[in-house]
Amino acid sequence: MIDLYTASTPNGWKASIALEELALPYTVQPVKLGENEQKSPEYLALNPNGRIPVIVDRFNGDFAVFESGAILIYLAEKTGQLMPQAAKPRSQVLQWLMFQMGGIGPMQGQANVFFRYFPEKIPAVIQRYQKETLRLYTVLDTRLKDHEYLVDDYSIADIAHWSWVRIHGWAGVSIDELPHLQRWMALMAARPACQRGVIVPEPFEADETVVAYAKKILTK
Repeated sequence: MIDLYTASTPNGWKASIALEELALPYTVQPVKLGENEQKSPEYLALNPNGRIPVIVDRFNGDFAVFESGAILIYLAEKTGQLMPQAAKPRSQVLQWLMFQMGGIGPMQGQANVFFRYFPEKIPAVIQRYQKETLRLYTVLDTRLKDHEYLVDDYSIADIAHWSWVRIHGWAGVSIDELPHLQRWMALMAARPACQRGVIVPEPFEADETVVAYAKKILTK
């Protein structure tokens, strides 16, 4: 059994989608970010950075893994799935995973904050992060022009990116001019494991369409 400590955020969805795709048995331990549960001594013992998600692998001596990208790699290596074994395609998957971790995550995260949550609206700052997020999306669009998925077959790189790009509207960023990204987004959204993963531990407040479809799948 794997314990998943998580909340309804893009980084949290990475772990829950991967667990669903891999059909690994897991329990959900919701973390109330608004109540700072991620800063409790018990939680900090699992993740000293006080962020979500974290997994604890009960199959492997209660081994704790934090950082969403590290969790994806751990689960892929544990199961031998969602990441190629050959050196070159494996490296490509890791390159695209790092692109998300170092680029889209931080830039879109800041766009989310300043566009959606920050009490003072600072147009220059909002535009800076939205523009950079769109630039990074354009890199994905270019890659997806000639690739069904980011690296040959479906992988953890796709999971990592989709978890963020799927809420592009929450950051005020349009993908209307990125047809290849849109095609891939629809391909990802059609996967039952993706639909199940994004309602863990609870539906995202701005995600009614995806949530409704996911619930439909779950009740079949």
